[in-house]
Amino acid sequence: MVEIVKYGATGRRKSSIARVNLSPGTGLICVNKRGFEDYFPRETDRIIILEPLKLTNTLDKFDIDAKITGGGSTGQAGAFRLGLSRALIICEASNKPLLKKADLLRRDPRMKERKKPGQKGARKKFQWVKR
Repeated sequence: MVEIVKYGATGRRKSSIARVNLSPGTGLICVNKRGFEDYFPRETDRIIILEPLKLTNTLDKFDIDAKITGGGSTGQAGAFRLGLSRALIICEASNKPLLKKADLLRRDPRMKERKKPGQKGARKKFQWVKR
């Protein structure tokens, strides 16, 4: 019986969550059961996602399967990148110094600020009327 090795990790950014699974393969990337170019049509998002793979020279060594929920396309791309970086470390610990130096292991802490009661939004107030 052949044992299939999978490395999984989670990445988050804004309100997006990406669960990334790596398995040895030919470089096929599948996002939410769709193709990589189909799911991320903007080239900037694709460049952001593939950065950890290019840095570690593993672009065609793994098949990637990702499940992404919440947020917009850029937030999802950032979450995917963090999850991919974490999965590459689980796969091979020698990747950690490279990825850490490139600042790919830091979670982006910026979140949407909540709306406050008695206000129009998070910071915007209702117009003040003297009379």
